Amino acid sequence: MNPASLIPTADALTAHWGWFQFLLMLTFPLHLLAMNAMLGTALTAFICHLRPERPYQDLSHELAKALPFLVAFTINLGVAPLLFVNVLYGHLLYTSTVLMGLFWLAVIPILIIAYYLAYAYDFSFKKMGYSAMYAVLIVLLLLMSVGFIFSNNMTMMISPASWPRWFATPGGTLLNLADPTLLIRYLHMMTGSLAVGGLCVAFYSSTVLKHNIAVAEAGKTLGMQLFTWLTALQVLLGTWFLMTLPTAVMKRFMGNDMLATGLLMAGIFLAVATLMLGFQRKVIATLWLTIPLVYVMSFMRDSVRTGYLAPYFDMTKVPANMQWSPLIFFLVVLVMGIVVVVWMLSKLRYIKKVS
Repeated sequence: MNPASLIPTADALTAHWGWFQFLLMLTFPLHLLAMNAMLGTALTAFICHLRPERPYQDLSHELAKALPFLVAFTINLGVAPLLFVNVLYGHLLYTSTVLMGLFWLAVIPILIIAYYLAYAYDFSFKKMGYSAMYAVLIVLLLLMSVGFIFSNNMTMMISPASWPRWFATPGGTLLNLADPTLLIRYLHMMTGSLAVGGLCVAFYSSTVLKHNIAVAEAGKTLGMQLFTWLTALQVLLGTWFLMTLPTAVMKRFMGNDMLATGLLMAGIFLAVATLMLGFQRKVIATLWLTIPLVYVMSFMRDSVRTGYLAPYFDMTKVPANMQWSPLIFFLVVLVMGIVVVVWMLSKLRYIKKVS
């Protein structure tokens, strides 16, 4: 069966595809940064429970207070990029979602349980005692399992050749496990997330928690250790991931596509620079380089998706019926939302200082 025959026709867009592509690439890295902070905070808190020293125990308590906020921000910041992916690739994403529908529907209860445990870990931290370590570990594993489900969906979305398997297994239980890039793609994403999360913990400790010198130093030390060593591991995993890509897609980064090649070179430069600064424990400077690195990696991810879909779909050929009012309304609401979020974060930081 020809996989192309299974691909639904793309709906007409309400604006030029470039608008939605711009908004997707603007909002997705923001979701990644929040997700990185969330996962890194959970991992650091778990490691702190393994350390008997008092500063690390106090640090785990401080991180417990931040974890529910990070879960909330990660989920909410994930809504916009998911919507823009649906606009641009909806006919592909809906299909892959149906193929693995049972697992996709499981995302909601998994997130609810993880969110509840994150609040329990915060509010009942002292009552839990030693079992608090297991609570935050479960939160971390649940959140990482959601990432695995998303990796399956996003890789199956760009691999229509795997769709005919549905005829043998029509129960919505398909995963993309046969894809040779799935596992390494997931490990590359999770390792990078935990690394940047460690950096976020170091920044949080150096700024918000600086009133407690011992706790701040413990957070900075542990956070930067996680960042540097996991980033080094991610470089190796990234190289492996690049080598597992189909030849046509890999060659995009080897000179066949100058933008993709330039992104790869920029990513290598920024990764090496952040590693050098990380080993020197320069938190602020490392953070300033890591933010553009996350954006570069996001653009590289988009280039991989474009390469995979080249035989099947070209978004530039999708017709557009321009409707200015919904776009303008969205942009206004977006700006207002950003202002409110910045205000909330400033109030949260003030409360932390007072307490």
